[in-house]
Amino acid sequence: MKFDEQKNATLDGLITCDAEIMSGTPVFKNTRVPIKNLIDYLETGETLDAFLDDFPSVNRDQVVKVLELAKEMLLTHAYANSH
Repeated sequence: MKFDEQKNATLDGLITCDAEIMSGTPVFKNTRVPIKNLIDYLETGETLDAFLDDFPSVNRDQVVKVLELAKEMLLTHAYANSH
């Protein structure tokens, strides 16, 4: 499986973008919690536990996988643009 195919499979398993759910805002799969909420929490210094307490429909494994995916995508993009 190529990286782009693997990335898309991972994205599809973690994140939903559907016009019927939060007007197409990217959300954690099977929830109505926008991914942006997690980023906003972390930007303001809130803990992962605080986020999970405030959004009980999201579990720790989902958050960790989304953060790992974001890291991988950022590093891949940085490496691709460094040459």
